[in-house]
Amino acid sequence: MSYVVAVRMLCEFTAKRGDLDLRFTPAPTALEGIEGHAVVTARRGPRYESEITLTGTHRELTVRGRADGYDPADNRLEEIKTYRGDLDAMPDNHRALHWAQALVYGHLLCRARELSQLHVALIYFDVSTRKETALTRTYDATELETFFVEQCERFLDWAVQEQAHARARNAALSALAFPYRTFRTGQRELAVAVYRAARDGRTLMAQAPTGIGKTLATLFPALKACGEDRVERVFFLTAKTPGRALALEAIDALGAEKGGLPLRTLELTARDKACEHPDKACHGESCPLARGFYDRLGAARRAALATRRLDRAAVRETALAHEVCPYYLAQELVRWSDVVIGDYNYYYDSSALLHALARMNQWRIAVLVDEAHNLLERARKMYTASLDQSALRKAIKAAPAGLKRSLQRLQREWNALARMQEVAYQVYDEIPKTLLNAAQKFIGLVSEQLGEASVPIEEPLLQFFFDTTHFVALAEQFDDHSLFDATSVEYIARGRARRTSTLCVRNVIPAPFLAARHATAHATVIFSGTLNPQHFYRDMLGLPDTTAWLDIEGPFRSEQLAVHVAGHVSTRWRDRERSLEPIADLIAEQYAARPGNYLGFLSSFDYLDRLCALIRTRHPHLPICRQAPGIDEAARDAFLARFRATDSCIGLAVLGGAFSEGIDLVGERLIGAFIATLGLPQVNEVNEQMRLAMEARFGRGYDYAYLYPGLQKVVQAAGRVVRSENDVGVLHLIDDRYRRPEVRRLLPRWWKLP
Repeated sequence: MSYVVAVRMLCEFTAKRGDLDLRFTPAPTALEGIEGHAVVTARRGPRYESEITLTGTHRELTVRGRADGYDPADNRLEEIKTYRGDLDAMPDNHRALHWAQALVYGHLLCRARELSQLHVALIYFDVSTRKETALTRTYDATELETFFVEQCERFLDWAVQEQAHARARNAALSALAFPYRTFRTGQRELAVAVYRAARDGRTLMAQAPTGIGKTLATLFPALKACGEDRVERVFFLTAKTPGRALALEAIDALGAEKGGLPLRTLELTARDKACEHPDKACHGESCPLARGFYDRLGAARRAALATRRLDRAAVRETALAHEVCPYYLAQELVRWSDVVIGDYNYYYDSSALLHALARMNQWRIAVLVDEAHNLLERARKMYTASLDQSALRKAIKAAPAGLKRSLQRLQREWNALARMQEVAYQVYDEIPKTLLNAAQKFIGLVSEQLGEASVPIEEPLLQFFFDTTHFVALAEQFDDHSLFDATSVEYIARGRARRTSTLCVRNVIPAPFLAARHATAHATVIFSGTLNPQHFYRDMLGLPDTTAWLDIEGPFRSEQLAVHVAGHVSTRWRDRERSLEPIADLIAEQYAARPGNYLGFLSSFDYLDRLCALIRTRHPHLPICRQAPGIDEAARDAFLARFRATDSCIGLAVLGGAFSEGIDLVGERLIGAFIATLGLPQVNEVNEQMRLAMEARFGRGYDYAYLYPGLQKVVQAAGRVVRSENDVGVLHLIDDRYRRPEVRRLLPRWWKLP
């Protein structure tokens, strides 16, 4: 069996040496890179060939990739690289890697076209100045073949090891049995659907209730498909840390009987949590773990992959033992891992590592998206960027003369837009080209300075540069899926009234961005306890028309949850003052009838505070605790610990916050919930503009902007009460709108509504 490797991965393995060095960054955006390649190839003659697919073999190794371009008139192969800044400041090891890739493509082309000689050129294209720099060398075909063979020989031992690992993995996964004697209700149905999606290369939306074991029911069949060589890798994506822990536990359970599976499972951790030296820059002159990173990477990689469970602690231990950066070691290990567990952003963000590697290496991947109802808001944030004018002023103060002029030009264009603004919040049909050009010019100048190690960049300027880079990247893709808006605020400075504004490219419909991610995957499984209505999530998440739908009946019975609707109470904003007493009395009555642990969910902290104060005055005997704003992980754990330590606690929390989902209080730890809201987003100017955008696209603006997101939060919060087939509890839905048919249709079918 031949081992297949992409040209870039081969060269990164064999040709990277020296320090980890991020000073020659940030690289152009993906869009700028694509456009830069297009500009270069458009300048060539009519016979110029671009994106040439090439394949070659050496012993048991198959090397494949796409060469950027070939000019048959000049017999010149071109490897095109886009950049910003001073090309002379590019680290030597970056240039060496680029030459290695070019020479490998050169050999593959010579072999394919039977060429005896070839001109090989590195074409560096500056996205700011549109200038090309060509570095050209001439090689005989035998020289290129010698170089190719040298790279392959360096890689072959590793390839043989990887082949052996793949055979052992596939054999173990093919024989893999479900780790428990029986499936839970609905679990087998979900597992079968996931297997078929992974086998056939399809997208699946699965709505499956809490308690059936969705994590195991998705990982098990995806790994079975992996054992049959239907997919090569599995990416398990989560919204929150507890989801990653559950996935790791599921992998452990699958291999428990056999002492573990020959499966490399990698957990990806955010950079700010993995960095050992946050006060240092990512290059060898600053950080000791960046110095000689690539020289020590081979040994660190080999040691890490001797461990099957590569969670955060294991990666850190190996990295520090070999004196390399834990964060970047984990990024290198993605290439050699079978299962990667991480946050949504690692695959769905605009600069996502997992998506880039999957595309570059043409991997057949299965993407499993846990608690996928969270993906909508998370994706909106990924594809939203804002610039604050106060941050611009701080950047101007911190900037050296050359950059100060560029920032002042941006400020002038910004002020020109602000003078046109008639109201505090205004949406514009387009982003002014002069504003965008000024921002692009500023990015180019800072990029040049970042490439010069001797020139320091102060923090306010650097942060504004990163914000502007993100803003410009999204501005260049601006369309009807997003809004461009400006928010103006008045403030007092030195006794005078002044105004400042924030510009925002605000994503409303992430579907166009996410669709490309779904297309890259061989199979995608979107699963959650709340994906109702399916057309809403299909439209918003950019799922293909061929997406299969599965709605699993859960194991719960209507007798397990007594649902009450307080139809005499309105929690609308105008009625909130009048609603407090009936809600407080209802909580007291329920607690008197059956003392125990309850959660109450409110629409805001202000509402929560007022209810909490009233209960303490009106019903002082009730054991109340409350969620505090800005709660951290330690405070969250302390809040939940009260429910595990006592059977007498009424916790008040904000709907959609830390306690609305992802917490497991089984049995007597939680016997009821009060939901005093429909969870509808606040009616404000931003949400109204989002409603209008979705009305124009889908014709159901109110439902898409308010009703569906609100009821999803309600169902998630209510799902905290009944967590197992043995749980029994009570749910109070407090608002007269719960009697409306359009609302009741969005609630779980197994609830027995009065």
